[in-house]
Amino acid sequence: MTPMQRVKCELGISAASAPGVSAKFPSHIFITMLSKARHFLELIRFSHTIFALPFALLSAVIAWSQPDSVFRWQDLIGILVCMVTARSAAMAFNRLVDRDVDADNPRTARRHLPAGLLSVQAVTLFTIVMSLFFVAATAIFLPKQLPLYLSMPVLLFLLGYSLAKRWTSLCHYWLSAALMMSPIAAWIAVRDEFALIPALLAGVIFFWVGGFDIIYACQDADYDQKKQLHSIPARLGVRAALRIAFFSHLITIVMLLLLWWMAALGPVFLVGTVAISGLLLYEHWIVRPDDLNRVNVAFFNVNAIISFGILVLGCLDVWVF
Repeated sequence: MTPMQRVKCELGISAASAPGVSAKFPSHIFITMLSKARHFLELIRFSHTIFALPFALLSAVIAWSQPDSVFRWQDLIGILVCMVTARSAAMAFNRLVDRDVDADNPRTARRHLPAGLLSVQAVTLFTIVMSLFFVAATAIFLPKQLPLYLSMPVLLFLLGYSLAKRWTSLCHYWLSAALMMSPIAAWIAVRDEFALIPALLAGVIFFWVGGFDIIYACQDADYDQKKQLHSIPARLGVRAALRIAFFSHLITIVMLLLLWWMAALGPVFLVGTVAISGLLLYEHWIVRPDDLNRVNVAFFNVNAIISFGILVLGCLDVWVF
């Protein structure tokens, strides 16, 4: 079979298609392309971008509020493009590295690579393209040079998370460290410097994401033990892991209060911090060692509210109060 025939076969196009049926050809291709695009968006869990993007945007908003900062549309566009492409590359690489583990785990066996919805070659190409787009997109911030210089180390660190579960039980905090770079990177994109305020935002992400990833990993504790994969629940047990996650979220609250104080944010953010503290406590109330049925509610619904809540509250304090 020639390469062209193979492409036609994958698209569901008959090699014997005649001119008389060519009118159906464009719509067939369009539907196939939409299906593939949907599969790729599901593969990288595009909707989960909401966990880190609001922190990057809040960091940028605070950076633009500094007396000597200048707002540029290209910086905002660059932040959005870099966030999406970097995360897409990291998630696709994660699916590639974990495809054999996912195929063997009943909870993840229906993911796109094990299920055959996407090919290894296609996901590999997607990872490479997203990585190249991420590095290239940092040129948007020129003449600021730090984003371009730091792009490759940041990308390698993001990709490295996918291998962490093979050798360290602290892989949850590798993930949170990867995501915590978003507010630091956004600040650098605007100010071309390192500073304390984005570091505090990064601290919020580090302990918040690390805590809820531990909760999420509790679902696979038995499987990870069986396959000798590393995680805190697999090493210490679900009950102890949930205690560590709870402690991590207590530190998250402390970091939020420090951010409110050091960034000179107003009463709206402070009240919001109290509300977010309540959501974090609710997260631990609905997930218990003997009942993990509501882990997905805690993982996505509650954390989505927290993430967007921090962005909205921070913007209100910067722009209104």
